Amino acid sequence: MPFEPGPYQRTPPPRQPPPGAPATRPAEDEQAKKPGRDRYLDLLRAVALVRVILFHLFGWAWLTVIFPSMGVMFALAGSLMARSLARPAASVVRDRLRRLLPPMWAFSLVVVPLMFALSWKPVREEGLWWFVRLGCYLLPIGSPPFPEESGSPGGYFEVSWAEQGVGPLWYIRAYLWFVIASPLLLKAFRRLPWVTMLAPIGLTAVLGTGLVTIPGATGEAVLDFAVFGSCWILGFAHHDGLLKQVPRYLVVSSAAIVMGFGLWWASGHLTDEGWNLDEIPLAQSTWSFGFCVILLVYAPSWRKLPDRLAGWDSLITLANNRAVTIYLWHNLLLMASAQLVDQLWNVPWAGDHLDPYLERSYTVLTLIAVWPLLGLVILAFGWVEDVAARRRPRLWPNGTRKEPEKAPRSRTGGRARARAR
Repeated sequence: MPFEPGPYQRTPPPRQPPPGAPATRPAEDEQAKKPGRDRYLDLLRAVALVRVILFHLFGWAWLTVIFPSMGVMFALAGSLMARSLARPAASVVRDRLRRLLPPMWAFSLVVVPLMFALSWKPVREEGLWWFVRLGCYLLPIGSPPFPEESGSPGGYFEVSWAEQGVGPLWYIRAYLWFVIASPLLLKAFRRLPWVTMLAPIGLTAVLGTGLVTIPGATGEAVLDFAVFGSCWILGFAHHDGLLKQVPRYLVVSSAAIVMGFGLWWASGHLTDEGWNLDEIPLAQSTWSFGFCVILLVYAPSWRKLPDRLAGWDSLITLANNRAVTIYLWHNLLLMASAQLVDQLWNVPWAGDHLDPYLERSYTVLTLIAVWPLLGLVILAFGWVEDVAARRRPRLWPNGTRKEPEKAPRSRTGGRARARAR
């Protein structure tokens, strides 16, 4: 899953290829047997997180085409979910929820009181239902409420801060429903793989084009489930080796056709935000699916990053170990970074002499400022992810300090003692 911290705990037994399927190479078999993280997937997850931050800062619509982060994150999540479902489904779902919810509670514990402190009040017209929706900050089965305007113009909190800060919770909601549905989705996939994998795109064609409309927050949740459902189930296909059973040229050419359709559809349904695929559901669904197919069909098995990427190893490890924290807090931190940059105009010499340069480099300065703030949030709240995963809390888990290996257990349940040589 996109927020899968720590080493994998279980490696499933090797799957026997069906009759007629191409045999895997011995080296690939050996790699598949080794436990540990797949560093290629870790790299994709880290790139997806950085792309999300860049898009929310610069607003460049073409970033959604160059790298469809949300589709990639859902595909990775589906692959890891299929791997985990080798264990009993109920325990897997419970484990995923336990890992996801505490970091969200830490986020809500800061954001919700802050909204109330800035004069947010219950909506009388909604009555008890408003308080039920407020519970989505604890269990995100739906969209939580938030004030459309909070703070004051020109103040430390711009009026739309709550909407922007709570915005990332849509992903948590969608991920929650995918986790709950995964045991049934995986069964359906293993019975009718291609039908199950492509069905969400068909549902998007019905809901995302206006043929059928489901109003309100329910419609938004169902549409999100449809748009990224094929990417999630594609993760099942990656885990089960389905893509390797089809000639690569056929997989790639089919994915290219699907992606081409997505761009063609987007070109005829551009919004005020241009090529922002987030606003064009059918284009988002097809482009993300085809893009993820190509990423996964060429996926190498990296137990460590190759030499040209080795210098990024610690940052990629940190991003994966703190993915929930980074995703939840990044919007608020971007707004806080902008406030810090604004203070440069209050510095007498800088405000008087560097004004044109500060104006031109405003977003770049905001991008520079967000990283130390992100580091502070990781130190302050990131350890919650370790507690949720039932691990010893760590302040900065970037992999530079290796965890001591545990001694094997003896048959009587105690630790086996190392023999002196």
